[in-house]
Amino acid sequence: MRDFSTGHEWLSINTATIRQQQGEERSLLDIIAQCDRRGIRAISPWRDQVASATLTATASAIRAAGMALSGYCRGGMFTATGEEGLQAAHDDNRRAVDEACTLNAACLVLVVGALPGALQGQALNKDLQLARRQVEDGIGQLLDHARECGMPLAIEPLHPMYAADRACVNTLEHALDLCDTLDPDRSGALGVAVDVYHTWWDPKLEAQIRRAGAPRLLAFHVCDWLTPTTDLLNDRGMMGDGVIDIPLIRSWVEDAGFAGYSEVEIFSKANWWKQPGDKTLATCIERHRQSV
Repeated sequence: MRDFSTGHEWLSINTATIRQQQGEERSLLDIIAQCDRRGIRAISPWRDQVASATLTATASAIRAAGMALSGYCRGGMFTATGEEGLQAAHDDNRRAVDEACTLNAACLVLVVGALPGALQGQALNKDLQLARRQVEDGIGQLLDHARECGMPLAIEPLHPMYAADRACVNTLEHALDLCDTLDPDRSGALGVAVDVYHTWWDPKLEAQIRRAGAPRLLAFHVCDWLTPTTDLLNDRGMMGDGVIDIPLIRSWVEDAGFAGYSEVEIFSKANWWKQPGDKTLATCIERHRQSV
């Protein structure tokens, strides 16, 4: 396993981690500049932040800073109640692929969606199996465009607590089953994003990481699971503050062939989003050396 204790060249910052600083929203261009000052060489921005800054300005700032993108957040949300909604999702995902290409991202991360309407507060049906079929069909359709563009797609399985509203793919095993169905040749066009927050609990995690291997392991996300957790979406912990054995999981991922960035992705409404961004980044660097 790589030694992270003396540097942070393999640290990436998912920009959600510092999109709010001291309770105020910060622009993506400011975040890029902050990371650059700290010698952070990779980020993973969110599409809404890119849209606010404009794609052209974002690409220019990333090039000027000499940064890489460990991923691009996010595509997905494939489910809908009718053909019009399904087509709208497909069109939006094609745009996400094109944006990821413009930014030269390592992959487009897919949060696949679940029961239509649930994320807005009222599920329009209870047919989880239909949602999963729509996800498989949606990824299959998008894969053709992604292959043409040379942009790998990374399915991110989310913790089962999100099965109703954000993602009906909730285990690494399920994500890899989709990969094997849609990309049986293991071409590198389709793989997974392993986020320890979503997968640490899974008794099959080590075996499924081994099953994935280098061709399927496209992204690795880190934070920590706090006890007690007060908000299932926005109470992620800084690495080392919770119960996840992050170095163990990283050892499994690297033994399987992953050699990319460890991407810090923390949603923390009650703590880190209230801190100055420079303090949060300094802590990310320290904990990347100590606890990842």
